[in-house]
Amino acid sequence: MLNFTKMNGAGNDFVVIDNRDLSINLSKEQIAQLCDRHRGVGADGLLAVEPAENGADYKFRYYNADGGEAEMCGNGARCFGAYTARLSSPTKEIVTFETIAGTLSAELIGDNVRIAMSDPFDLDMNLPIALPDLGNIHFVNTGVPHAVAYVKDLPALDVVKNGAAIRYHDHFAPNGTNANFACAIGPDHIAIRTYERGVEGETLACGTGMCASALFHHILTGAASPIKVDVAGGDTLEIGFEPLGDNKFSNVTLTGPADFVFTGSIEV
Repeated sequence: MLNFTKMNGAGNDFVVIDNRDLSINLSKEQIAQLCDRHRGVGADGLLAVEPAENGADYKFRYYNADGGEAEMCGNGARCFGAYTARLSSPTKEIVTFETIAGTLSAELIGDNVRIAMSDPFDLDMNLPIALPDLGNIHFVNTGVPHAVAYVKDLPALDVVKNGAAIRYHDHFAPNGTNANFACAIGPDHIAIRTYERGVEGETLACGTGMCASALFHHILTGAASPIKVDVAGGDTLEIGFEPLGDNKFSNVTLTGPADFVFTGSIEV
């Protein structure tokens, strides 16, 4: 039997397991089954807590719903931070953890968790990609790759169709990219919808996608940090950053909820 905790961050939901003793060795197929919403627990991905290797408190392992491991997940990182903070007695206010994208920290702020993200890289504006219904498409890696397109009618957009067109576009071959669609609803406030690689569909929130979209909102409009981001799950999160000039950024933060839903056990 596998013991797990179900968590969600702004509607982006996860199966979380404690594997600090490294006794759990799940296959890609088993992870996909756990994340299956009809035959398993149901989740956008799986988070595994493992022992740190380079001086942090823990090691962060993240697997998409298809069972493939990914570098990072912003909403998953908030849930991971809230979960691992409870592993200490008393509960830690700040937790550090190692990810493929670098060492991150999570700070508990009331009911929210603030993640200090890795510095974004590979930012590229106005990609040579022309797709119907979409304007200019931009790209940045905020721990994982993200394309961002601004649209006029976000609620009416076919996110699955347009997201798949971007995710599988030759420009992003062979690994593909996540795709975000954004619109401004105020000087320092945007709304986004996200198609996630590995989930292969729209999710209710995506932390690294929020960061990418907020940074492009700053570049395109001059909006100052922090920028509020509304997500499909109904929550509003906050992205902080420090512009360095020449479209470079540091001290990127992601602040929002991380909720415990239930605990359970399941045969795998």
